[in-house]
Amino acid sequence: MFARSRASIALGYVSILALILVLFGVAVGLGFWYTVNDLQDEQLVEEAEKRRTIVSSGAYSGGSDEFGWSAVSPDGRPLARVTTGSALGLPYASLARQAAREHRMIPATVQGPEGAVRLVSLPVERSGTVVAVVQVAQPREVVRNAVYRFISVLVPTEILALVLATIGGLFVSGRAMRPISDAFDKQRTFVADASHELKTPLTLIKIDAEMMARTPKSGDDEEFLGHLLSETDRMDAILSDLLVLARLDSGELAVAREPFNLADAVVETTDRFAKRAAARGISLAVEASGKLLARGDAERTSQVLAALLDNALRHTPEGGLVTVDCRYRDGSAETEVRDSGPGIPQEHLRRVFDRFYRGEATHTSGESARSTGLGLSIARGLVRAQGGDLTAENAEEGGALFRLRLPTALDASG
Repeated sequence: MFARSRASIALGYVSILALILVLFGVAVGLGFWYTVNDLQDEQLVEEAEKRRTIVSSGAYSGGSDEFGWSAVSPDGRPLARVTTGSALGLPYASLARQAAREHRMIPATVQGPEGAVRLVSLPVERSGTVVAVVQVAQPREVVRNAVYRFISVLVPTEILALVLATIGGLFVSGRAMRPISDAFDKQRTFVADASHELKTPLTLIKIDAEMMARTPKSGDDEEFLGHLLSETDRMDAILSDLLVLARLDSGELAVAREPFNLADAVVETTDRFAKRAAARGISLAVEASGKLLARGDAERTSQVLAALLDNALRHTPEGGLVTVDCRYRDGSAETEVRDSGPGIPQEHLRRVFDRFYRGEATHTSGESARSTGLGLSIARGLVRAQGGDLTAENAEEGGALFRLRLPTALDASG
């Protein structure tokens, strides 16, 4: 139980951190993209300024070879072009004419022969007249490559951070759960010891009450002693349930993992409830024949089936029907216990296996009101201790449906 809680805390911590890292990565990646774009524009403008100085002096060579460039007349005719710019599609006459016409630098992204190109068109003026336009270009691939290199470093770093966070989360959650686990262990030990110790005086009380009941002095004594014996039996059952729960929690309850015939366990258990069902006019239908080989504990499984049948009979009205059938399904040995009662309200369905939870039974009287709310919780614990599961739902035709699944003797490992 605490291992699952520890894992859940660590998973929640890592999930939040993963979300933060994803958002952080996206934000940083976009920020880096825009920064590199701005840096490319700044470098293009700086190179264009150098080229404009060269062209103004009447020369058409010099500058950096990292960029392609071209000198263009105001009407778009090339004046000079270096070989580094040929693959970039220089010159771009329309942009040159626009820069000359508007007397300003025109930055633009254009589609070149080999992909996207970032281009700056800068007019060269003499005495207020545009005499040429300098175009400097560089592939956009330069930006993409820089971003890809950045991401190739960022992603592994974030993955490493998540791995370290997972390790740290498990460590921190383990330390956080340790006081709770210690307190729970002490409580579990106390419950087990108290349950065991209380059984002795309770047994003596019952023996004394039974002796007195044999020779009651009056009718009232007989009635009082009957109540005393009834409540003593009820307290004994509660203490037994608490002891089983404590042993389940500590993993100290002996549960076998051996092949047995689940069909036989179903028939034997339902036979014990036949008289009780008949007394209330409830039909008890059983569909279990042949062999249904399961792997688990036959005695504990019978205890689970008894809890399910007891629950079904308590919630089935007089004249109703309780059906029990078993089969192989999806690689498991499965038994269904279905009643014709009102079913389980949706607000109670998810809590039917909670300890001491009785749902609507807390507002009723009779057998339901006397329920401690431990039977179904113990039943699920016993099934899971055998490597199976116990679920509850509402049947389509009405009533509650409890489904018990155990590993098959053929597929399950010992």
